[in-house]
Amino acid sequence: MTNTVRYRTRGRIAIISLDNPPVNALGFQTRAGLRNCYRQALADETVDAILLTSEGRLFCGGADIAEFGTDLTWRDPALPQLCDELEDSGKPLIAAIGGMALGGGLELALACDYRICDASARLGLPEVHLGLLPGAGGTQRLPRLANVGLALDMITSGQPIGATEAASSGLVDRVAEGDLLAAALAFAQELLDSDAPVRSCADLTVDMGQLPERYFNDFRAGIARKTRGYFAPECCIQAIEAACELPLAQGLEKERELFNACLDTPQARAQQHLFFAERAANRVPGVDPKTPARSIRQVAIVGAGTMGGGIAMNFANAGIPVKLLELKEDALARGLAQIRGNYEISAARGRLTERQVQERMTLLQGTLDYDDLADADLVIEAVFESLEVKRAVFEKLDQVCKPGAILASNTSTLDLDRIASFTRRPGDVIGLHFFSPANVMRLLEIVRGRQTADDVIVTALNVARTIRKVPVVVGVCFGFVGNRMLEPYAREAHRLLLEGATPAQIDRVLTDFGLAMGPLSMYDLAGIDVGFMVRESRRDAIGHDPSYNLIADRLYALGRYGQKTGRGFYIYEGRDKREDPELLALAQTIAGELGIERREISDREVLERCIYMLINEGAQILDEGIACRSGDCDLVWVNGYGFPAWRGGPLQYADEIGLEPVLEAIRHYRESLGSYGEMWFRPSPLLERLVAEGKRFSC
Repeated sequence: MTNTVRYRTRGRIAIISLDNPPVNALGFQTRAGLRNCYRQALADETVDAILLTSEGRLFCGGADIAEFGTDLTWRDPALPQLCDELEDSGKPLIAAIGGMALGGGLELALACDYRICDASARLGLPEVHLGLLPGAGGTQRLPRLANVGLALDMITSGQPIGATEAASSGLVDRVAEGDLLAAALAFAQELLDSDAPVRSCADLTVDMGQLPERYFNDFRAGIARKTRGYFAPECCIQAIEAACELPLAQGLEKERELFNACLDTPQARAQQHLFFAERAANRVPGVDPKTPARSIRQVAIVGAGTMGGGIAMNFANAGIPVKLLELKEDALARGLAQIRGNYEISAARGRLTERQVQERMTLLQGTLDYDDLADADLVIEAVFESLEVKRAVFEKLDQVCKPGAILASNTSTLDLDRIASFTRRPGDVIGLHFFSPANVMRLLEIVRGRQTADDVIVTALNVARTIRKVPVVVGVCFGFVGNRMLEPYAREAHRLLLEGATPAQIDRVLTDFGLAMGPLSMYDLAGIDVGFMVRESRRDAIGHDPSYNLIADRLYALGRYGQKTGRGFYIYEGRDKREDPELLALAQTIAGELGIERREISDREVLERCIYMLINEGAQILDEGIACRSGDCDLVWVNGYGFPAWRGGPLQYADEIGLEPVLEAIRHYRESLGSYGEMWFRPSPLLERLVAEGKRFSC
């Protein structure tokens, strides 16, 4: 017995229970304890069958992330060898799966002879999200026990399946009714009474008879778009192909070869960086995580536009009642109709039932009266991005909201401390910056004001988890982290147009790099008028560069706002776009007015000027303490701006290619671009220090 694994017997059945809360992670101590208990059961002549289960409600969440990157991961017994040993059991070995069996936890269960799970169980192999493939037999045993299609879907997507699908595929032998342990013991006794044999995946082959000849290639083609840039999905497919072609022992060897190939790749480092960054983001320096959070039972949203409606949907999806405030009846009716329309689209696609649509709409209550927000625990304003408009809202909220209510702003650029000063309770004010579409995008920037109370920050983190967002706590400055980093990235895209690049070239270079959308297409989608209004509010802070986003200002003056007007940097017919000769002529005209020499711009220069300026701004944000960690900047850009996750975010990408080449390139453009370079290509002091010290952004 160890303190993470428990052993007892019930009649002639040994019960081995994982007891390593909260998720029964398979660290070295747990693996060693499991092997010892298993060998004890094999050696005990009074034991005829072995039941592997959990002391808690959850079977096993997989590997111990605290051991990632340490020798403990591979210390004997390593998980692959442990699963191989369980496979060779001389006595019936039954896995009783409650709650979840993920990653190595499911691989343990696959190595058993029989599997029973409760009706709410979820089973999955999510290693692909870490840039890996299942390395303890998952790619070999799953297709043998279930089928190739299920194995491909589960392993390349990393998405779990439920008990019903697991049972229908043969992955589990029985779904328990009622108490899992009682059902599992009864199942074990039934197996003994019927003299059921021990079973080994080594005796099973994969049924390929119903699969078309090009099955694997067709599957590759089907997932190519969403797996572009990733390394692990192809290795997953090759491992499953090996399961179809090779005996188990050789298939396991091939799996471990492919696992090792994934292990030392930029993609694996990037994906694991994001995995740990997401967990670290919940730890806010100076805030005790044990600080009691405020109760959030009723939420109110001020503004029923696209953003406000999307924010409201997040809370309704989580079962939290929402009051949606507008000042005019027609605006409120449009907002509620838009929300219903969004839900009905989801229902038409099979993602929601009609009953679920109605349940969520029932949680949404429209109002035209601020007094109806008096009972709200959390109020989020989502009104026009104007300090004066927000002043009016917060002064009114200060009057009507109850003591202890959290007052949040969805501002994307404005000074949260100024907004907090419009109330008599600045400690209750926080920024909750959602990204559009708010009901879809995972990122939530939590803006910590100078006087924001610790319990408000803790509550905001809890709220983010409740509505299934990735929270990142940031400080107060223009644009916070995401939009502040966007500014130099976009600035260079606009300037490159004047110097001779085309919109198509700029966007292609950045999408080829892996971004979901090029910067100029993004501005057309968001609205050139929106960017203009932001610039108008801060012209004094921009500096004295006459070319600064001038082409966008001219497009605004021409009424070319992007997709909404059919013309922006491109011409649009619906969502289809094509290059506009008039835009190219406009860029040439502006360049002539400003004396900017036009030339052929290389793809490399486009990439370096946009991405390296993005990195440099991230470094400056870190140096100023606006972000706590490089991983925070990376989470923002991966989850809010479409930066490729397989590159890990801008600062992880810089770490991967080396900070010295980034710094050298910035210095090169500072010298080669004349007065423009002198103005804008100023290396961050942090970047210079890290290069001098031979360090990275990520410690």
